[in-house]
Amino acid sequence: MAQTNSDPNKRSTSEQFSRSGFILTAIGSAVGLGNMWKFPYITGKYGGAAFFLLFTICLLVVGLPVLLAELSIGRGGRGNAYSSFVKLSGSKRWGALGFLSVIAAFLIMTFYSVVAGWTLHYAAMSFSGSLFSSTDYTKQFLDFAGGFWPVFWQTVVVLLNIWIVARGISGGIEKFNKILIPGLLILLIILMVRSLTLPGAMQGVEFFLKPDFSKLTAESALVALGHAFFSLSLGMGIMITYGSYIDKRQSLGTATLAVGAGDLLYALVAGLIIFPTSFSFGIEPSQGAGLVFMALPAAFAAMPLGGFFGGLFFILLAIAALTSSVSILEVPVAYAMDKWSWTRTKATWIVAIATFVLGVPSALSVGGVLGDVTLIGGKNIMDSADFLASNILLPLGGLIVTLFVGYRWSGAVEEAGMTPVWLRLWIIVLRYVAPVLVVAILLYTAGALKWIGIGE
Repeated sequence: MAQTNSDPNKRSTSEQFSRSGFILTAIGSAVGLGNMWKFPYITGKYGGAAFFLLFTICLLVVGLPVLLAELSIGRGGRGNAYSSFVKLSGSKRWGALGFLSVIAAFLIMTFYSVVAGWTLHYAAMSFSGSLFSSTDYTKQFLDFAGGFWPVFWQTVVVLLNIWIVARGISGGIEKFNKILIPGLLILLIILMVRSLTLPGAMQGVEFFLKPDFSKLTAESALVALGHAFFSLSLGMGIMITYGSYIDKRQSLGTATLAVGAGDLLYALVAGLIIFPTSFSFGIEPSQGAGLVFMALPAAFAAMPLGGFFGGLFFILLAIAALTSSVSILEVPVAYAMDKWSWTRTKATWIVAIATFVLGVPSALSVGGVLGDVTLIGGKNIMDSADFLASNILLPLGGLIVTLFVGYRWSGAVEEAGMTPVWLRLWIIVLRYVAPVLVVAILLYTAGALKWIGIGE
């Protein structure tokens, strides 16, 4: 629905979530594509069940307090990731720091739409049967990525995002998530049951759920904490932006717990899909993106009705990608609406087209015509954009939120609306625990912790 938002403090009822709609939308944002391939990869690399337990602790102790802080900023400021900081602090300097989240979301959208397009391509190939016409799935992926098909599917993803986001909060983003999140849950259950009934599947279940604490290291802890931020969509302005659309009567504490529970449930079920399948077919579960687009297609090809279940799997990935991408796109769209008084339709089209144009180099950088171009640390264009956003901008965004709520904004306690005991614990985490750990993530990213023997 097109409308002008010249004053971010005056949002119409069409620009508000219902109570259930917000929770489903926030879970949809957290249930992203990266969780399906990144979570199994790092879990496999850092110790299986022991890492999953560590990730759960990081999510509960640090991730949820920061999530509550972001929602409080958004609802208290009733604006985007820039204007909310300005309103609550009275300082444009804090607004400039908040603007880093807008930049992060914009940058992530440029390459996230590309990978989301891969999932649509693989879903179409799986249902048509053409995915299984070759036995060399690595070559098949590289042939696809090396052409111009990734740009076509990126275009499809961007157009779908425009169609959803331009329709507004209640009529677009919320309605979309209310339909797809239950559908996502059904697909997860079907694929989990199929995976658990494969020969040798219990070896994968044991790897995933039986802890081996000897494999945990300081590096594992930092990776687990970083993924807790990543999986909850923290540091990229999504939850601040969504917080501005939450009714004052809704309990932010309850909503935070619901989102955290949904995120953990998804991670658990995803693990019960990936690891049993991997162990059943002798696939190494720490292959990263190769696990999803190169190794698993071989597994689906070898199982009865593999085309059907492979198609369901990639449809699941595509849904997860879309529910996250609409949230990512909403961050710069909300900023453009508030900053320049653009209608939602105008802001959505301009921002989406800009992310598409800047994302084409990423689409052509994985084996394509720009495959030889390297940027950060010898990485290709897509991996460089991912590294900059995920490893630098997102932790910085999280650090800014913790310092702002912990030290600068005195109204945070009233906005969060919890019992005194929980409020005191919340502020302690934001002041003394979360900032230290986020700085540790940044130092680890920079390689500084290797000087004292942490890291590879």
